Amino acid sequence: MYEQIRPHDPFGRVMQDHFLKLNSTLHALRQYPDAAAQTHRFLDKGWEQCVCLDMNDFYLGLVPEEERSRVEVLEPFDEYEEWHQKCSHYFVLTASRGSFTSETVFPCFSSVSPVASMSPSWSPAALSVKTLPVCMEGLGMASTWLSPGQVLLTGGSSRGGRGAVTRLLLRGRGGWSSVGVEPSVDLGEDHQLCVRLYHTATSRPRGAVVVYGGRSSPLNPITSLFRVKLDPCAPPGPGDPEHRDAVRLYFLFVFGGKNESQAALGDAHFLCLDEQHWTEISVEGAAPEARHSHSACPHQGGVVAFGGLDRRGVLLGDLVVLRPTDRGFSWERIEVQPPPVPRYSHSAHVIGEKLVVVGGVWLHSDGVPGVVVIDLSTRSSVELRLDTTSVPWPLMLHSFCSDLLDRFLFVRPQKIRVQRLKVP
Repeated sequence: MYEQIRPHDPFGRVMQDHFLKLNSTLHALRQYPDAAAQTHRFLDKGWEQCVCLDMNDFYLGLVPEEERSRVEVLEPFDEYEEWHQKCSHYFVLTASRGSFTSETVFPCFSSVSPVASMSPSWSPAALSVKTLPVCMEGLGMASTWLSPGQVLLTGGSSRGGRGAVTRLLLRGRGGWSSVGVEPSVDLGEDHQLCVRLYHTATSRPRGAVVVYGGRSSPLNPITSLFRVKLDPCAPPGPGDPEHRDAVRLYFLFVFGGKNESQAALGDAHFLCLDEQHWTEISVEGAAPEARHSHSACPHQGGVVAFGGLDRRGVLLGDLVVLRPTDRGFSWERIEVQPPPVPRYSHSAHVIGEKLVVVGGVWLHSDGVPGVVVIDLSTRSSVELRLDTTSVPWPLMLHSFCSDLLDRFLFVRPQKIRVQRLKVP
């Protein structure tokens, strides 16, 4: 049998609405909302054996890797979030009795599944989510602070297609507003500053931002870099960060990701932003597993990376730290207790000694990802649910961006100066 489960989470609500519009109500869904209920549905009616697997379990645990590889190269595809969400809400079930019980349709699943079966350590507390009256929509965007009260948004896609307009969120006395911005130079073919998804936007001193990576289609990863900077109202003073740049070099650290030929990358690179070239820097220790759709945050002169998807499409929940040393940097794996539930397509921020991970996609867990707080000093973690009762639509926090204010701002100009960085 092949049917739907999990009607109460955001994806499940959208799924129910879809079938309702087709005049095909899912009658059994509320009575049997999960795999356990579906299993008891048959056992309670006299069936001697019943096995129920959601489609993530089925695909990752029972379909041979060779067959998965064949399927995954049939056509360009990188919409992993939607794929895993769909597979989490559909199951395949077999029930048998009598002589057929000795003929197992599914082999022992737990011995072959690469998916860790674990539940989050929920805190009794919940974080409230409130909407802001700023009319914007999109996914796959990148955002970052330019200055206090100014957040730059680039790229992404919405119902109107891939975005070609850079926007600025402004916080004033009356709240938040959104305005479009235009570059101060004609970018010509370099319009890819905006027409890209799943890229990064990294702040530099004095409001400068480096936009890197992303893709315009699954077959077209973007390699160009841009520096975006507000036109200053006055020349920088002697104590401003731009003057210190002459003494202190700034580097952009790039780790992981994917391209059109590899499912996940595991290499690491350093880009010297001042001299505009890739730089060789010694990195010791065992490198983390190749991954994409993870998070990486600056911390004490190094980087904290968490989660992601590996080359097999399996979710990761490990925490690794790149620490500065006298000779360069060194990788260190941090064992966290209780271990966070593996996830990807989340965002993260470091606040003091705590890594705050927001949203994402996970499998085999109660509810949907909210916020997990990982204490880097005590190596402990706690999961917090999000109270979304005031949000008038099903809130799915993946392929989104967030920035740290007094509280979190989830985001779906004055003129700016844009330069393409020419990196050999």
